[in-house]
Amino acid sequence: MSYWMALVFLWLKAIHIIAVISWMAGLLYLPRLFVYHCTEAPGSPTSETFKVMEDKLSRLIMFPAMLVSLGCGLALIAMPGYLAAASLWLWLKLALVLGLLAVHRALLVWRNDFAADANRRSQKFFRVMNEVPTLIMIGIVILVVVRPF
Repeated sequence: MSYWMALVFLWLKAIHIIAVISWMAGLLYLPRLFVYHCTEAPGSPTSETFKVMEDKLSRLIMFPAMLVSLGCGLALIAMPGYLAAASLWLWLKLALVLGLLAVHRALLVWRNDFAADANRRSQKFFRVMNEVPTLIMIGIVILVVVRPF
């Protein structure tokens, strides 16, 4: 790999990591907001504040961070020789990334339920769902750093 390709690779990786951290912050914080939002009466001032917070978090932080994460990740995979050097760990990581995308989508559906004052899920449900992105993230970090396969 040439000097310039190596430099591009490192910058893509740095931006990818920054975007993943931002995306994960949203994936971890939004369900926590839902936990607290569940306790508020629909239409109350606090409920309306939660709606604004949830909307801004998902639109202004989570969505752009997800796009940058995916874009940089795909660009890294497309670098010459990357796929040839990768093995099972990469495919497992990509499967877990699909899991994060599914969680992101579910969070948007639940955010829309709250926005419409139509939430039917409990605080306990959102407490459990708050842990799912963490577990997926742990799997991804282990696969990327340890590369057990």
